[in-house]
Amino acid sequence: MATRKKTLQKASVRRRSRRDFKTPDDSIDSVGKFFATLDVWLKKDSVYWFRGHANRIWTLTPSALRYDTEHQRDTALYLLADFKRYAELKLPNPPSQDEELKWVQLARHYGLPTRLLDWTGNAAIALYFACEDSDNDGAVYTLQPKDLNRAADSKSHRIFDAYSDAGLIKQYLMLSGARDPRGLQTIAINPVWNSQRIMLQQGAFTLHGSREFALTVEQAPSIVRFIIPRGRKQGLRKELERVGINEMSIFPEAEHMCRYLIWREQLTT
Repeated sequence: MATRKKTLQKASVRRRSRRDFKTPDDSIDSVGKFFATLDVWLKKDSVYWFRGHANRIWTLTPSALRYDTEHQRDTALYLLADFKRYAELKLPNPPSQDEELKWVQLARHYGLPTRLLDWTGNAAIALYFACEDSDNDGAVYTLQPKDLNRAADSKSHRIFDAYSDAGLIKQYLMLSGARDPRGLQTIAINPVWNSQRIMLQQGAFTLHGSREFALTVEQAPSIVRFIIPRGRKQGLRKELERVGINEMSIFPEAEHMCRYLIWREQLTT
C-alpha cells in the first residue's frame, strides 16, 4: 500500500512542455511537508544539490551570463582582472595569480558576476533562500550533479574537482560571453572551500559553458522544481528558525547577524 501511495503521489505533476522541469503539484505549506515531498521524489542513494529562488520565474543562469548582449557578458567576465588587481590590497591572504577558480569563487562571494551558479548540499538552506521575498512565489530546485556531468561527458561518473580536473575547469573560466551551439556544456564542480560562507552554506557550483547559459531540462532532465507559495513564506521562515536555519547561521559576516536580530524582533519596516 505504501508503495502504491508513493507512486500515486509522484505521478501528480503539473502539466508541462518538453522544456519545463518536473514540478510536483504538492503545495509546500510547512517544513515537514517540504521534506516529505522531497522524500517522494529523490532517490535514496543519489547525491543531490539544491538551489532556492525567491522568485519562481528566475532561470538557472549565472550572473555574468544574464546580460542580453555578448559585449555586456564579456565586460562582466573581464571584471575579474580588475578584481585581482584591487583585491591584493584588501585581502589578507589572496590566492596566487594562477589559482583561477579560487579567484572566481572570491569574486562571486563579494558580488562580482561570474559563470558560477551557487548550489547547496542542504535542502533547508535552499528553502530559506526561496522564502526571502514574500511578494512572489519561490522555488527550490534539486539537481543530481553526477547526472549533469554524465550528460556533458558520457565517460564521467563523478562530480568534477578543483584540483584533479583543473585543466577542464580552466577551459570554462577562459570562455568569453559568446554563445556557441557546439560549445562546452554546463558541469557540476566541488568548490575550493576557501571561505566561511561556502562552508556554512555547504556550497557547490555549476560551471556554465557556452552552449546554453541557463540550465535547462535538456541538459538536466532529472531536475525537479518545488514551488513555494508566497503566502507560506513567512511561516516557513519561522519554522526554519526553530531548526537553526536563519540569516545569522548561514552568513558569517556581522551585518547579517544584525539583520537577523532585527528580523527576529520583527523590527523590519
